Parts: sequence; structure tokens; C-alpha cells
Amino acid sequence: MYGQLIAPEIEELIAARDFSTIRDVILDWEPVELADLVSDLREESRVVVFRLLPKDIAAETFSYCEFDTQQELLHDMAREEMGALLNDMSPDDRTQLFEDLPGNVVSELINSLNAEERSIALALLNWPEDSVGRLMTPDYVIVKKHWTVQQALDHIRNYGKDSETLNYLYVTEHGTLVDDIHIREILLARPESVIADIMDEKVESLLATDDQETAVLAFKRLDRFALPVVDIDNKLLGIITLDDVLDIAEEQATEEMQRFGAVEALDDPYIDVPIIELIRKRATWLVVLFLGGFLTATAMSAFESTIDSAVILALFLPLIISSGGNSGSQAATLIVRALALGEVTLADWWQIMRREITAGFFLGILLGVLGFGRIMIGELINGHYDPNVTPVVATVILISLIGIVMAGTIAGSMLPLLMKKLGFDPAASSAPFVATFSDVTGIVIYFTIATLLLRGILL
Repeated sequence: MYGQLIAPEIEELIAARDFSTIRDVILDWEPVELADLVSDLREESRVVVFRLLPKDIAAETFSYCEFDTQQELLHDMAREEMGALLNDMSPDDRTQLFEDLPGNVVSELINSLNAEERSIALALLNWPEDSVGRLMTPDYVIVKKHWTVQQALDHIRNYGKDSETLNYLYVTEHGTLVDDIHIREILLARPESVIADIMDEKVESLLATDDQETAVLAFKRLDRFALPVVDIDNKLLGIITLDDVLDIAEEQATEEMQRFGAVEALDDPYIDVPIIELIRKRATWLVVLFLGGFLTATAMSAFESTIDSAVILALFLPLIISSGGNSGSQAATLIVRALALGEVTLADWWQIMRREITAGFFLGILLGVLGFGRIMIGELINGHYDPNVTPVVATVILISLIGIVMAGTIAGSMLPLLMKKLGFDPAASSAPFVATFSDVTGIVIYFTIATLLLRGILL
């Protein structure tokens, strides 16, 4: 917001070539605020602002910019400027940038790096795309267990400025991770104390080959700001920090919500997705659900004679069907999220089913009683009450709702588990898909019960 207010003034100063005033104004800003300002400037003005920033601030500001803005900046920079900026970026932020760029562009950018940073970039990009290795940074502080606390503090002063975080120090022996120590332990210990005396050797770590979802769950479970990353031999390769994990968690949550809404996950922000791509992402599931709707029509046709004989049943059909779909969608939402958070596993399927049967039964009774009362009172008020017919129809609604809600909750809870068992994303068992399934089963249950109870009365 502040960036939007000052952007016109910055544009005027650039036009007047008053660069000293611009520098005085923006140097007091935080990098995240500068990123907002840069995004509000015209494309040709953005590079000017970056040229006025110190290298370290420019690199951090660049990491906060939106991807499209980053692309435009790199395109407008000279090769030397581009190389200097990328060299000063943190390795994890730089890797994230490279992941979203075409291969030929990445090759050009890597060649603009110095030898050390090029080696780091290639090493990180060599890990699988969705692995923890892609998120880690080699910028951390190592201490030795035979050092004193004072030696460790001196080491931090000399080398800590380049570290991604100083919340934790890492103890290694011949490259093998031995322990990690919270900086609080160092600050509170006596200077003459030995690092080995404050170690507990209860270090938690991630494998570089772990998937990024594992990292998200680990950070949630351990409540950490950073975790070390090792190979299968427990050699320390790097660390992963909370800010990167939060980005991954946001991406996963977004994709999960999109898939659950029967949309293929979008690769870009909604507003940046071409309309053709947006249609393609949505069309697949819409076609599947449309074809699923034919099953509903088929089920209805099987009870055509029942509907002809008891037209009143058709009046309550939307009420019945929607209740099953709603209950199924609720159950699917809960189970998909529980799977994502690691709260349940496939091994818990029987416990989940028992819980959902119980929940579905009582929810069905609740809705059934409401439906029963609605029909009885409604028919009395409008003067259509028939003592031979109305109570039976109300009973059909009551029993049907119990069965349909139970069927919906079972379907909604079991479909995500089935999808996961088959190796698919549980979120693909979307609410619309569950609702379509519930529609078919609801029709069968409703008209079957109606046929049994109304035979000899309306049928």
C-alpha cells in the first residue's frame, strides 16, 4: 500500500534523474517494502531502483518480488548486474527461482554465477524436484565439540553474517552431524564451558531425498525454525529454514483446495493463468462429473413407475439428495485434511469408518426428525394432511435421511483413503465427486424405502 502511494513520486524523481534523493528515501525501507515498491513501478524504472540499492539489500529485495517481476528485472539487467544479483542471493531462494524458469534461461543464469556459487546451484538443482534437497541452503554455522563456548562465539562473529539463521549451531565430526545446539544454550553457558558439555546428541534431521511434504510435517511436529539436512550416511549437507517450509505448505494447501474443488492444480496465480489454460484445467473434472450425472438419471429412470404413482416423493427429492451430498462432502473434507496433516493413515481405515457410521447415524436422525416434523406440520398447515398417507411419507423421509446421510459419510471418508491406497492424490476425491456418488446412492435408498413402505397405500 505504501509503495503504491510513493511510486508516482519515485517515477518523477527518476525522470528528473535525482538519484541521490531516491537513494535517501529507499535505504530506510525493509526489503519486503522495497519489493512492493518495485512491483508498483513501471518496468523501465525497476532496474534503476535496484542499481541504487546495496548488493545485499538488492538480493534480498529481489527474493521478495513476484516471479513475473523477477523475470522482467533479469531481462532488463546487464549480464554483470544479473550475475552480481544472483551471486548475492541465498542459495535456497535462487534455486526456487531457477525451478520456475525455462531450462535454457536457467543455463544462461548459472553461467553468470561465479565458480563457487555455480557449484552450489548445480548441486542443489541435482536433487529431485520435490525433495528436501531443493529447499536446503549450505549457509550455516558449524562448531566443534571440543571448542569452548567463547571459541564458538568468536567463530559466530567471524562467519555468522553469511548464515541463513543463527538460531541453531551444528556440531560435526569429519562432516558427520553429531548434534545441533540452540543459540540460547550458547549465550547462557559460561565462556569457558566446552561445547561437548552442553550437547544432548538428540538431533532431529531430514534426509535430502525426503519429499517436501515430510519437511512440512517435521517442522509442525518439532516446532523448529530450522532443521539440518543429511545424506544416508548422516553427512551434513545443509539446513532447511521455516520460511521455505511455509512457502511449500502454502503451495500444498492451495493445490489441495483446487483439487478438492474439482480443478486441476494451477501452475500460476489465478489472474496470470491464460483463459484457455483455465478452461482446460476445469473442463476435465466437469466432464467427468457431467457423465456421472447420467448415473443419477439412470437411477431415476429405474423408479419411474414409483414416481408416477406417488408424485409427492419427487417434491422431497432435492432435500434428500442434497443431504447425502452435504454429509459426504463434510466427511471428505475432514479426512483429506487429516491425511495431509498426518493425523490419520491408511491403517486407521476401520476406526475412521466406525466413527463415520456413528456420526452419520446420529446426523441422519437429526435431519430425519426435522424432515418428519416439516412434512407433518406443513401438511397440517396447508390442509393436505391425510392420516393414511402423510405419516407414512414422513416416515419414508425419516428413514431415508438416516440411510442416505450414513452412506454419504461413509463414501466421503473412504474415497480419500481409497485414492491414497491407489497412489492418487486424496484431494482428487473432491467434494463434487463425492456429491455425485451420494446422489446416485441417495436415489436408490430413497425410492427403495418408499417402494417398501408405500406399497398398498400410494403404490
